[in-house]
Amino acid sequence: MTGRRPPLSKDTTLCISLAARPSNIGTRFHNHLYDVLGLDFLYKAFTTTDIAAAIGGVRALGIRGCSVSMPFKEDVLALVDEVEPSARVINSVNTIVNDLSVPGGRLTAANTDYLAIQRLIDTHGLDPSSTVLIRGSGGMASAVGAAFADRGFASGLVVARNGATGRALADLLGYDYAADVGGRTADVVVNVTPVGMSGGPEAGEQAFDDATIAAARTVFDVVALPSETPVITAARAAGVPVITGAEVIALQAAEQFERYTGVRPSAEQVAEASAISRA
Repeated sequence: MTGRRPPLSKDTTLCISLAARPSNIGTRFHNHLYDVLGLDFLYKAFTTTDIAAAIGGVRALGIRGCSVSMPFKEDVLALVDEVEPSARVINSVNTIVNDLSVPGGRLTAANTDYLAIQRLIDTHGLDPSSTVLIRGSGGMASAVGAAFADRGFASGLVVARNGATGRALADLLGYDYAADVGGRTADVVVNVTPVGMSGGPEAGEQAFDDATIAAARTVFDVVALPSETPVITAARAAGVPVITGAEVIALQAAEQFERYTGVRPSAEQVAEASAISRA
């Protein structure tokens, strides 16, 4: 099925996102694919100061899908009917699907960031015997760390300035902890901090220095804007294979899209929607 989506009507299915600071990325991604695939859906970003009421609205208004961003990823766990293993393993939700065939709806929570990271580990052929260094200890770092650990990466290091959250994540994964990268190296190095993010205070900085990059077999940056962060640019120049944040955000959004609509867009359609969403 291809072509422009039908005109908006009372029968149009609504999907939303809930975030402290909504962006246009998800809105552009999903609405572009609805248009391309001729689906009678609409996606809209929202923020809220009352997450319980907002999730109640998802249920009461028959909203089909809800993307969840910080700071709500843990709070919504108590507000849904079912939690999939992808979210339970890290106690963090980024996707809620409402089964509209159930009277009053039934809300199922998942974490498609975790699922996207696992798929990227597989598609890029990363070897579980490799050592992994994860810089960061927030919610996304938990998803990244759990994805690696659950794929059999047993030798890892969590680097975080926040000692409490860093040690807690390292202990959860069975990895070591350090406060800074220093001279440490690993086969796979992953940045899960805002370093290199467009518009941020460290936008022009590399998440890892040249020596750490040169010693790595793969450099992975989850920052999506820009997709070519300083550390990705440096890794490419050094001839080190990379995985970009653009790949992560596209895969996790495609997983959400399929769960909401029942339609899996092609790789080409996902790539086009991802490029449009980040333009």
